[in-house]
Amino acid sequence: MTQEQASTLIHERFGTAETEGESPIVVTLSPEDWFPFAKFAKDELGCRYFSFLTAVDWKDLGLEVVAKIDNVDDHLSLLVKAQLGPEVSSCPSLTPLYRGANWMEREAHEMFGITFEGHPDLRHLLLTDDWEGHPLLKSYAVDTPYPPYR
Repeated sequence: MTQEQASTLIHERFGTAETEGESPIVVTLSPEDWFPFAKFAKDELGCRYFSFLTAVDWKDLGLEVVAKIDNVDDHLSLLVKAQLGPEVSSCPSLTPLYRGANWMEREAHEMFGITFEGHPDLRHLLLTDDWEGHPLLKSYAVDTPYPPYR
């Protein structure tokens, strides 16, 4: 499948697909379309390689979840974004589709406070269990003294 064919399919099904040059195709979705789009990308576009997942705090605009998934055989790359907004901090988990999303979602949960609905285990991954707050949020007080990690 070519990038143009994939872009057309995405636009027909989800109403969004932006391409700038060769790749990746950038797809911006609502949180409700996050999991259905990932299933569509895996089943119909052949995107079986989960590259990464992270989050961005846009301060006034709120949180955004970003994932990159690829179809290695067809050289098709998708950069998928879900704009959560200032009041929403939850998104469906991609772990049932991509096992590689597991620890990346745990990290985004720990660092940004995003709850991934349906995730099997959102325990702390990097910080101690008694850590308060989410260090990568813009609202996090960076000058607050904390005891040493070890």
